[in-house]
Amino acid sequence: MLYWLYSHFHINLFYYITLRGGIAFFISFALTLYLMPKFIKWAKTQKLNQPIFDLAPKTHKNKGKTPTMGGIVFVTSTVISTLLTAKLTNIYILIGLLTIVSFSFIGAKDDISKIIGKKNSAGLSPKIKFFLQIFFAFIVAILLFWTTKLSHEFYIPFDKHPLFNLNYFSIFFWILVIVSTSNAVNLTDGLDGLATIPSIFSFLTLGVFVYISGNALLSIHFLLPKISDIGEIAIVAAAFVGALTGFLWFNCHPAEIFMGDSGSLSIGAFMGYMAIISKNEILLILIGFVFVIETLSVILQVGSFKIRKKRVFFMAPLHHHFEIYGWAESKIIVRFWIIAIIADIIALITIKIR
Repeated sequence: MLYWLYSHFHINLFYYITLRGGIAFFISFALTLYLMPKFIKWAKTQKLNQPIFDLAPKTHKNKGKTPTMGGIVFVTSTVISTLLTAKLTNIYILIGLLTIVSFSFIGAKDDISKIIGKKNSAGLSPKIKFFLQIFFAFIVAILLFWTTKLSHEFYIPFDKHPLFNLNYFSIFFWILVIVSTSNAVNLTDGLDGLATIPSIFSFLTLGVFVYISGNALLSIHFLLPKISDIGEIAIVAAAFVGALTGFLWFNCHPAEIFMGDSGSLSIGAFMGYMAIISKNEILLILIGFVFVIETLSVILQVGSFKIRKKRVFFMAPLHHHFEIYGWAESKIIVRFWIIAIIADIIALITIKIR
């Protein structure tokens, strides 16, 4: 809407991505603060409580009455804010919104199956959930490949030149990035606010990259690949940051509501999407470092137990290991936040080291 006001009434103030991004932040923040208490009240009356995993640490048993599916609220706020502030004829905006909504849909189906269907913590079967993730990631990848001018070149940090052209293999690579990032955020969402702050930091960092790459002068100055029209995605990132900041008001320890898969899968998918269009698929390992170490802890735990019949950690993902080790929940959360912000600062430093 704001871009429409600029294009039709020549209100030049609304031309700037930075201004529309700031407005998007406050709209989604305000919407989340307004809608979340109403959703929490409704969720409690409907008993939308996520069953707690039987093997979870004992401290989690008292969380069984906390409502879930808060992701529906902040995803809705993000989408509404984007529709009001972004240029809706921009193909990257349209594909980005598709990514957010489709993965939130998968998560919502998973959450509902946990709450209403099976009455346990399992949710959708892993095969169905994985199939749906691959299916929607494939649609996103195909749209990026055929409807945009996004290059298929492969970049690594610290090098201003692409290593090689992936061509058609880029479709499979993009699917891998979106699905793996989506699941990584999902695995991390196990403590109050644990996934929220690292997600905010990641979106802020990726927002900087897409803004620079979408700007002809800045991309040349910082030696980043110039990718036309992706700068608008910084507005969606700002909207997501605003919505997550509002969500954190209710999700900080002790949480009044959990985001559920409807939130975590959507966050991770859009994070992967931003990394793809800004050519930061490899740097995403650093940008989302907390999500990476959480995922690696699960892979190591499962692999070690299958091969050696021994566990590497007391429990995986990693945050559960520290819970059983004796760390207070709030200490684990804040320390993981610190790791996240340090990793993202380092990622931003790489902009000038190429």
